[in-house]
Amino acid sequence: MENIKILTAGDSSILIEFGKEISPEINGRITAVVHLMKEQHIEGVVEVIPAFASLLVNYDPRVITYSQIKERMEKLLKLDVRSEKSARRIFEIPVCYGGEYGPDLENIAANAGLTPEEVIQIHSSRDYLIYMLGFLPGFAYLGGLDERIHTPRLANPRIRIRAGSVGIGGSQTGIYPLDSPGGWQLLGLTPINPYDPQREIPILYEAGDYIRFVPITGEEYREIRAQVEAGTYQCVIHRKEV
Repeated sequence: MENIKILTAGDSSILIEFGKEISPEINGRITAVVHLMKEQHIEGVVEVIPAFASLLVNYDPRVITYSQIKERMEKLLKLDVRSEKSARRIFEIPVCYGGEYGPDLENIAANAGLTPEEVIQIHSSRDYLIYMLGFLPGFAYLGGLDERIHTPRLANPRIRIRAGSVGIGGSQTGIYPLDSPGGWQLLGLTPINPYDPQREIPILYEAGDYIRFVPITGEEYREIRAQVEAGTYQCVIHRKEV
């Protein structure tokens, strides 16, 4: 099983370590295993939680023992799921950049020695892989931010960051799904809700999906926001073969 390790994590969880580094290859392996586990419906498995380079499997010890779940996972991990091509989802996230929507855009541009327009172009020019979800419900840890716009976190974090704010913190970018404190520098705001407890599936996307930021105007922001509040907005989703 290569360098994969299966470790105990309390009395009802196991941790599967796929490596030590953050990479699309390891993420692809984890995503494939998660999908395979969902297909097999292993009795006693309560939840699977992917992270950057590991997978936490929570199970019910009244239904399946540690030895049994470990044996099942060892067999599953021997399957060559890496060679299978799969279609990943790409979620288009509309973002209104700068001004009242992105109060730190000028700071980000100055730090990078670029114009605000160049920062927007760079930030919205690629698809970002979701490595994991955490911190807040629906908060996606994204990979692939262009080094040119890496930006230090604020020296004094904000007490409240508006839900939907798109920010940069060091080498990462992401969306705040709820109002919360935070120290990332804000370059824009999305009118959609990455997390909505009233939806059938509250979190819009999952680990292994991609996010594509799409610049919009203030008028478009207000139009989309009205659709979101009316429950008529449909997020644009593409498929990507990997």
